[in-house]
Amino acid sequence: MTRLAYETIRRMPKVLLHDHLDGGLRPETLLDLAAETGYRGLPATGPDRLQEWFSGAAHGSQEEQLSRYEPVLDLLQTRSALVRAGVECAQDLAEDGVVYAEVKLAPEQHTREGLTREQVVDAALEGLRIGTAKARLFGREIRVRLLLTAMRQAADSMEIARLAVAYRDAGVVGFDIAGPEAGYPPTRHISACEHIQRENFNLTLHAGEGFGLSSIWEAIQWCGADRLGQGVRIVDDIALAEDGTAKLGRLSSYIRDKRIPLELCPTSNVNTGAVASLAEHPVETLRRLRFRVTVNTDGRLVNATSMSGEFARLSKEFGYGIDTLRWFTVNAMKSAFVPHDERLDLIDRVIKPGFARLRTEHVGASFFRREDPW
Repeated sequence: MTRLAYETIRRMPKVLLHDHLDGGLRPETLLDLAAETGYRGLPATGPDRLQEWFSGAAHGSQEEQLSRYEPVLDLLQTRSALVRAGVECAQDLAEDGVVYAEVKLAPEQHTREGLTREQVVDAALEGLRIGTAKARLFGREIRVRLLLTAMRQAADSMEIARLAVAYRDAGVVGFDIAGPEAGYPPTRHISACEHIQRENFNLTLHAGEGFGLSSIWEAIQWCGADRLGQGVRIVDDIALAEDGTAKLGRLSSYIRDKRIPLELCPTSNVNTGAVASLAEHPVETLRRLRFRVTVNTDGRLVNATSMSGEFARLSKEFGYGIDTLRWFTVNAMKSAFVPHDERLDLIDRVIKPGFARLRTEHVGASFFRREDPW
C-alpha cells in the first residue's frame, strides 16, 4: 500500500493533547540521571537496550504498562531532573513538527525526596519555557502547556485540582485524572471535578481504555469532562452492519453530537490491549462517523513513538492522506484548552498555511513513496 512519505509527515504542523512528561524522556537522559545519582534500578545500561525494555512489542494490560514508569519516576525526584525533562520535552516535540502541545504531569509522583507539589510544577514549567526558547533559536515555534494530573488510586485529587487552578495563569491549562481504571471509577473524584467546573476551568479524564462504557459515561455525565483521555471503547456503543452503516447508541450519539473530543492514542491502545491491532483500531470508524477525533502519543518512550510516527502508521494502515491528517490536526487545535482567539490564531496562521504549503509543493509530484520505513 502506498502512503505519505515520512518526511512530509514530519514537516506537518501537528497538535498533541495527550502526552505524559514522565513518559517521554530520552533513554540517554535516564542513563545520565542514573549516573548522577548512583541509581541502579534501570533495567539496561545502554540507550538502545533501555529503549527496547520500555517499548517491548506488547506491554500487556494498562496496569502492566503503567508499572514500566517506575524507574522513570525514581529518577524524576529533583528540581534539576524535572527541569531537564521539560526542556527536552519541548525540544523533542518541536523537532517533530509539533506546534502546540499539552503535557500531563502528576505532581504527587515527584515528591519522594522532599519537593513540594508547587516546586514540582514550577520546575516542569521552567523546563518547558526553556525548551520552547531553545527550539525557537533553531527556527521551530512551539507552545507547550501543562495539565496537572491526579491519580485515580490516590485520595488527593482535590488538592491537585486546587493546584491546577492556582497555576492557571502560569502555564497550566487544565486538570486530568489518570491511572488504572478498573476498580477506580471517575466518580471517586467527583468533588475535585466539581471544583474545576465551579472555577470555570478545563477538565479531561482518562476513561474508556482500561475499562468500558460505564467509565466513559461517568466521566461525561457525572464528572463533566470536557475531553476524554483515550475514550477508545466508545466504539462498544456503536453497532456496525455488514454494509458499513452504523447505529449509534445513546452515549456515543451524545458524545458525537456534543463534539466531545476523543484523545485517541493508537499505538498505546494496541500496547495496552485496549485494541487487538492497529488494523482493528476504531479510529477509522470514528473518523468516518465524524466524531471529534484527535491523535496522540500517550508515552513516547514507553510506546517508541512520536506524533509523526502515529500519523505515519495511520497513513500506512488506513491510507490517510494529507487532508485527513490535516483534519485530525485541526480537530486537536479546536479542542485545546487555550482561549478561543489563540486556537484560531494557530489554526489560521500556522496549521492551515503549513498544510497548504505541503500540498502546493507536491502538486504534480509524487509525495507517496513505497520505500519509507512506515
